[in-house]
Amino acid sequence: MSRTKVLLLGAGFIAGIHLESYNRFVSDAEVVGVFSRNPERSRQVATAHNIKNYYSDWKEAILESDCEVVDICLPNFLHCQVTCFAAEHGKHVILEKPFCMNMEEADQMIEVCRSHGRKLMYAEELCFAPKYERVRSAIEEGAVGTIFQLRQCEKHSGPHSDWFYNVEQSGGGALMDMGCHAFGWFRWILGRKSVKSVYATMRTLYHTGRTRGEDNSLAIAEFEDGTIGVAENSWAKQGGMDDRIEVYGTEGVVYADLFNGNSALTYSQKGYGYAMEKAGGTQGWSFMIFEEAFNQGYPQELAHFIDCIRRDKDPLSTGEDGRAVLEMMLAAYYSAGTGAKVSLPFRPQVAKPIDLWFNPGQVL
Repeated sequence: MSRTKVLLLGAGFIAGIHLESYNRFVSDAEVVGVFSRNPERSRQVATAHNIKNYYSDWKEAILESDCEVVDICLPNFLHCQVTCFAAEHGKHVILEKPFCMNMEEADQMIEVCRSHGRKLMYAEELCFAPKYERVRSAIEEGAVGTIFQLRQCEKHSGPHSDWFYNVEQSGGGALMDMGCHAFGWFRWILGRKSVKSVYATMRTLYHTGRTRGEDNSLAIAEFEDGTIGVAENSWAKQGGMDDRIEVYGTEGVVYADLFNGNSALTYSQKGYGYAMEKAGGTQGWSFMIFEEAFNQGYPQELAHFIDCIRRDKDPLSTGEDGRAVLEMMLAAYYSAGTGAKVSLPFRPQVAKPIDLWFNPGQVL
């Protein structure tokens, strides 16, 4: 059986991780094309990774690359239109977080993929990260008893690409960028239990001259059985990437650190090349990461989706999961705007989530 043909839309940081994952770990996939809005950038990426086709028009890429799968690593405001165009032209879609900008877009994406018989995977890598999956398997064995509280933190000093700081393109700041991981992981660990309410607080304190979006946030999700999930996210934390989880149960507790716990503690007077994602420098003490993409779950999630295509299976993380996470984020932004806990279901009609923080009075 020939390899499954993948078109990669995007040529930034996360697209690079996807390329590394396909090339090193997903032998059943072949990246047949890459797109970037910058023609020279797309050519450079294609040359560096021996990809035969490169494009600066995403519609042309979808129509002409002869791909079977479209892997979307694009700014958030493009997710809906690109997903729908790809499905309408017979392509399966795997989509980087967050799902999209509002609930209307989410419903449209799910329906278009369904009506055209195309698979849609919401790519939440924490559901595939080996360390976090080992935690989940221990929980299923009964290691901690009944869970009553979860905590997930993802923090660093800010994204690589400029579009993240433009709320018209991103839809929000640190919560939109990383809170989706926490909310998605909470649902995954708890077997997709319904969410009862969300409370959040946020502010902009570090990137004040660069973005209107929040660069520090805390959100609390309450599930139907009373379990609490605490999500802490920041673009203001110095010293490299921080990603950790805590699970509290009636009979035990688990702590897991995705980056520092998979690193070599290193001291260097002169410094060296690369330490870890978002590290500010390598002089002095640093955590030197190894197999960064693998530890985060990217190769596993991509291999899973390719296997779903080849064996006609439903992905473990779907468009409906992306929609549920988006609803929680919308509630979090509204809560931050009003100062009150927000009950779910919650379906405001807004262009983008952060509008609910800027102008909560628009929701009646």
